[in-house]
Amino acid sequence: MAGFFIVLIADFFYNRGMRKTPDLLILAEHADLMRKLSQWDIAYHQNDAPIVDDATYDAARRRALEIESEYPELAKNGASARVGAAVSEKFTSYPHSVPMLSISDVFNQGEVADWFNKLADKDIFIELKVDGVSYSARYENGRLVRGLTRGSGVAGEDITANLRTISDIPQQLQGDFPDVIEVRGEVYMSRADFLALNAVAAETGDKVFANPRNAAAGSLRQLNPAITAARRLSAFAYTYGELSSRTWATQSEYFDKLESWGFRTTRAWAHRAHTMDEIQSVYNDTMMARADIPFDIDGLVLKVNNVDLQERMGARANSPRWEVAYKFPAARGITTLRDITVQVGRTGVLTPVAELEPINIGGVLVSRATLHNADEIVRLGVKIGDKVIVQRAGDVIPQIVGVAEPAPDAMPFVFPDKCPVCGGAVIQEMGQVARRCVNTLGCPAQRIGELEHFVSRKGFDIAGLGTKQLELFIAHGWIETPADIFTLIQNHGDDIKKLDGFGEKSVANLSDAISRARDIDLHRFLFAIGIPEVGEATAKILARAFGNLDAVRNAPVWKLKQIDGIGDVMADEIASFFADAHNGSVLDKLLTQVHVRETVPSNDAVQSGPLAGKKVVLTGTLPDYTRDAAREILERMGARVQSSVSPKTDIVLAGADAGSKLARAQELGITIWSQQDFESVISTMLTGNK
Repeated sequence: MAGFFIVLIADFFYNRGMRKTPDLLILAEHADLMRKLSQWDIAYHQNDAPIVDDATYDAARRRALEIESEYPELAKNGASARVGAAVSEKFTSYPHSVPMLSISDVFNQGEVADWFNKLADKDIFIELKVDGVSYSARYENGRLVRGLTRGSGVAGEDITANLRTISDIPQQLQGDFPDVIEVRGEVYMSRADFLALNAVAAETGDKVFANPRNAAAGSLRQLNPAITAARRLSAFAYTYGELSSRTWATQSEYFDKLESWGFRTTRAWAHRAHTMDEIQSVYNDTMMARADIPFDIDGLVLKVNNVDLQERMGARANSPRWEVAYKFPAARGITTLRDITVQVGRTGVLTPVAELEPINIGGVLVSRATLHNADEIVRLGVKIGDKVIVQRAGDVIPQIVGVAEPAPDAMPFVFPDKCPVCGGAVIQEMGQVARRCVNTLGCPAQRIGELEHFVSRKGFDIAGLGTKQLELFIAHGWIETPADIFTLIQNHGDDIKKLDGFGEKSVANLSDAISRARDIDLHRFLFAIGIPEVGEATAKILARAFGNLDAVRNAPVWKLKQIDGIGDVMADEIASFFADAHNGSVLDKLLTQVHVRETVPSNDAVQSGPLAGKKVVLTGTLPDYTRDAAREILERMGARVQSSVSPKTDIVLAGADAGSKLARAQELGITIWSQQDFESVISTMLTGNK
């Protein structure tokens, strides 16, 4: 009998040695991780409102994968098998004919090397990992028939109507294409479009998005496609699902195909590599250039370039073996909210600012972050003392996106009813979320903001007059209105030379900058004087429509509303601005110091400029011109520069990496110019040969 028990015990320990069984602590930890990951996935993929930072999510998922690697029986319903989140019930869902898998993440050179060293073919295609929302667009005989989100990876939400509103996703493929193909890629929002969207939202009381990815996802997953169309969404394509035939041998060649069909790709930032040193060099260079890329990225995607080899390598349960995502350091972090202060802008709007325990986020030390407005503080539920999630929105502007850990002794923030700068009353107008200081004439903060705007690059462009200098001169009583800038050196030059940081040369340089600014184009003047709702583009529209300042000042509101590009609200603001007696007095005083150059009105321009009356669209990159410089030259030649191609477009000026706009122009038979054509017209204009 004893021998029997010895055999049983030996067998028990033998089996335990062959196959480890998770103990209760491991099971509990794994269950807790899966509960959290499920909650976070729903918040991120369904609600477009992440509740933890990327680093926290990645750490939890990696721990779950470590447990599943050690105890494979937990992998079936664990992190190893998860892709995205279940589709939302508010959308119709369809199964993906080929699953939309996620990409395995790697975070350091060692993990990249582990993957790279196992490859038989070391030809690697490196793409940007765009921080957007994945889409799949199915084409049959070249026509877009269905668009889906990633969803659970097995099924996705039907967003066909919404994809049709994005110009970067063609309705009809061009050239030589397969009978059936599911083109897959990323919908995103550029950093500039994201900041513009949030600026408008903050003023109107609409939802303020935490980052461009959330803005893109929230805009794409709308039941009303008109809302999607109103948001400036962009898209890249980079892979495929179902396919009836293939004529490309590499990922690089597939990018060529995508562009020939009318899609945009990240070709301009793509690289080939054959060694670990080359991969790391691309990683380091991209990290350094990250802020200059006009959209958010969170890493690089490394792919085996050979497509036959991709197919042979296949996939794990939720990710391909032939690609990995080499992630950048997290652009989010968690820190303590020390205090909330309030800034006052040039229009009197009070903006709450979070004062933070300094934290390094993505290589930048962050100590302050925007909270947008009082309603946003309530929505986030943040209190002074809480541990908060901080994100560098667009990798540039820090903002708080949620509470990570409430503090037991946290103090709620009470929004002031008096301006913290001048003590003036604070009001909130009906239907608006913004709160404003009513002391428009006497508030120093508003005066500084207005003068900063006045001397900015797109306004009078006076170098040497920054915030510190303006604050100093205002404090001494030397500048009260914009006109005082132009008598500053004459009246106070000797006093300025005595101030710390100033001397003969700096005062002389400032004097020269002020003198150069005395002669200014009409549209720059209209931008500089700070008319509500009037930015650079609207200022140019007004200048072209009226030609001179007196005509703009005296324009009745009904005439303003007839101008293409001037809406009712904008027209009311412009008319009210010029009707205000104080504004009129400030302008009259200013006009004794400066000369405003007239602009040839658009209806007369037909007889003068070589491009008068022509509608021109810029796309791609011109090696020798910035986008702003090319636009200004075109407008000086009488052209009206537009953002999108339509049947009414006359010319498309296409540079390198031109995408869907060029394809659309070719489809419509619109005249297409190269940089050489552009310079030929410039030469004609300069020599007077019309």
